[in-house]
Amino acid sequence: MPTIDLSRILYLTELTGLKVFAPDGERIGRIVEAAVAPTDHPKRVARYLVGDGGRTRFMIRFGQVRSISLKGLMLSDDLLTPYRHDESFLLLRKDLLDQQIIDANGRKVVRVNDMTLTIESVGERQELWVLEVDVGVRGAFRRLLEGVAPPATIRRLQEPIKPNSIRWEYCNLIEPDPQRRLKLNIATDMLNQLHPADLADIVEDLPPAEREALIETLDDEVAADTLTEVEPKIQASILESLDSDKAADLLEDMAPDEAADALAEVEEDVSREILGDMEHTPAAEIGELLEYKEDSAGGMMNTRLVALHENATVRDAVEALRGSEELLESLNMLFLVGPGERLVGAVPLARLFVLPDGAPLRDQALKPLLKVSIDTERDEVIEYFDKYNILTLPVVDEENKLQGVITADDVISALRQK
Repeated sequence: MPTIDLSRILYLTELTGLKVFAPDGERIGRIVEAAVAPTDHPKRVARYLVGDGGRTRFMIRFGQVRSISLKGLMLSDDLLTPYRHDESFLLLRKDLLDQQIIDANGRKVVRVNDMTLTIESVGERQELWVLEVDVGVRGAFRRLLEGVAPPATIRRLQEPIKPNSIRWEYCNLIEPDPQRRLKLNIATDMLNQLHPADLADIVEDLPPAEREALIETLDDEVAADTLTEVEPKIQASILESLDSDKAADLLEDMAPDEAADALAEVEEDVSREILGDMEHTPAAEIGELLEYKEDSAGGMMNTRLVALHENATVRDAVEALRGSEELLESLNMLFLVGPGERLVGAVPLARLFVLPDGAPLRDQALKPLLKVSIDTERDEVIEYFDKYNILTLPVVDEENKLQGVITADDVISALRQK
């Protein structure tokens, strides 16, 4: 990171309390707050709220500032506008100091102790731009001495303390109010690029209202993947807080077994309402899985799989995979079924790459064929994975009909819950 010119730096703790001077040099008050208008410019301080005796009297537009430094803010004109509250402004002290925000680069939740602003020259006037959010001890130190010691003294005393800050562009704000979030135009592009497991850690670190706000602002597919990674109790809390149609959309994007696990944690009336808002097919799949005991193979299995006729060829398998692209990320096994959908074989997906198109799949089936019944207890399922070192295990009913599949990640989730 390039070296910062400290002569062109103002900390928020220095900005508030700064004297404000009219063009003729008369002192007319002190800065009590500063605001950014994210929809106009994500970094520039757009308004300065000025008061005297602790009461806000008027505000100054950024274009009225001739110069700004530790000595004070000098105006270029004496047009003073009465202060009016505006939800589209982000108030730096009120909305950010001591608040939790997301460090999208570091994939964590942090608390704001101070902010670093840079003085930018624009023609014959100056502007303040937000540079960094201070989240370490140095920012807390400045807060502690704010108003107690002169800024120059505080700057000198803080030098031995290691700085800990986040560039403003890597910060993601959490605003629980959907209307205000819209007005502030809070972007979540960086969050949508994070791995769902990292997002889940962030969600779990946030208070309930902020968790729900974050889930609602993410893309549905990303939100669903994130919800899958979140602890069951927090999953339930989020689902119960969302509108049922929004919760239904997220569950439809989840694997049926994961959606069923999530719904099993919420109140029964909420679960029924969410299922009622889902499309028929996923609702039926999830509803069926909810009938099985949680600690059984039926409660662990996923119903999304690729099953082919026992006489299928490699060409048939490739065609089936083209129609099941949403499964490719987690798929490693194909299943062969005979009359009555009875399971007759399992073929590793990797074998397709070394066989000619017309090769029959049954010749590549694993022997012996490992499987469990729907009522098999969870501990026995886990033993299968451990003993045979497998990634996938089919589940059948009492008539040997293929009902679903358990994968290694299902087992890992079960172990985590234990």
